[in-house]
Amino acid sequence: MKRIYSEDVKLLEDGEQCRVAGWLQEVRNLGGIAFLKVRDRTGVFQVVLVKKEIGESFDDLVNIPRESVIDIEGRKQETDQTDMGFEILPSSVSVSGYAEKPLPLGVVDKVDADMDTRFDNRFMDLRKKEKLLIFQVRSLLLDGVRDFFRKEGFIEVNTPKVVAAGAEGGATLFKVDYYGKKAYLAQSPQLFKQMLMGAGLERIYEIAPAYRAEDFDTVRHTSEFISLDFEMSYIDSSNDVMNMTAYLVEHSMRYVMEEGERFLEALGVEVVPPEHPVRKIPHSQCIEILEDMGKTWEDEKSVDTQGEKMLGRYVKENYDSDFFFITEFPTHLKKNTFYAMRKDYDPSLTTYFDLEYKGQELVSGGQREHRYDVLLAQMKELDLDPNDFESYLRTFRYGMPPHGGIGLGLERFIQQLLDLDNIRETILFPRDTSRLEP
Repeated sequence: MKRIYSEDVKLLEDGEQCRVAGWLQEVRNLGGIAFLKVRDRTGVFQVVLVKKEIGESFDDLVNIPRESVIDIEGRKQETDQTDMGFEILPSSVSVSGYAEKPLPLGVVDKVDADMDTRFDNRFMDLRKKEKLLIFQVRSLLLDGVRDFFRKEGFIEVNTPKVVAAGAEGGATLFKVDYYGKKAYLAQSPQLFKQMLMGAGLERIYEIAPAYRAEDFDTVRHTSEFISLDFEMSYIDSSNDVMNMTAYLVEHSMRYVMEEGERFLEALGVEVVPPEHPVRKIPHSQCIEILEDMGKTWEDEKSVDTQGEKMLGRYVKENYDSDFFFITEFPTHLKKNTFYAMRKDYDPSLTTYFDLEYKGQELVSGGQREHRYDVLLAQMKELDLDPNDFESYLRTFRYGMPPHGGIGLGLERFIQQLLDLDNIRETILFPRDTSRLEP
């Protein structure tokens, strides 16, 4: 008999035979009868054991350790005494995998465990319903992203993750030995995205790992993350990129709302997509707003983490929105992005922007510099050796269209979407300054 999920059992007729499996969550032994609570990916169902019907195996079955995996064949019986509206009267119960005692981590217990214990035993932590829900939402969000790009005529690509040079400077690169040659883990697909604009693909996106050797131990940083990038050609200005970004975020959020309503309800989360047009606030105006709110700086004036949170509150209180763009970043604040186009009327400003969501940077992007001579001059200005970027620069010598794009941190998107305290909750097996396994 084919094994099915518990949610599929609900569709069967009363009395129909079925086969289900899952983790044994709880046993209530009342002597002559026992109730097993069994959990699979779609819910928790009840198995009823009657001693006089089961016979000698009854005692063995009620003593199966919690979190063991069991396989049940039996008959569905409808009842209003369980959350799922049915229970199963078994004809056979077998154990597929016994769980050791004691458990390294409780699954349904009310006792909280610290984060290190949870991630040391991540396989067990992920059995918790609320953790599973995060990744069900994550999967739907990616479906929504791909649905948007298909409709907008984008091509999905995959670029190398072992590279000879970094897109944003060498300070945050992980070095690797590549057949005796010096190489790095990619911190961004930026250079390859631009090369693909020169190849004529015109609209591309990538969803792939990226790596940052940043010595940060915060609730919003990890060393390995999923970067969602797109690049598009024949743009008139960075406004084209901002508009595409806003519609991407809106579409993917609405997709989650429509396809994952039950997941959001179970998590107690309300999702509010951006309304168009999303407000644009120049960086200089952001600084003025922050000064009016009482913010001070020890060094140069920039929108730091505290500033992002303050601006998020300001926009929410004054414009009732969780979203806004910070635009016209000063050149010195984007000093590592040599490929950023600068404003013609003021070279001290770039065309770059950040999209903020609930007081945290979600997206960074803008129009790229496509003119070979200008690009070369900006590299030299930043003391970068063009010879280190020869394969990249070669693309610009044979016709490059005006283009731009973004990078979006998928985990940050999910963290803000679900109001999670720590970005690690959105990653199956996080990598940070102190964790390399599991």
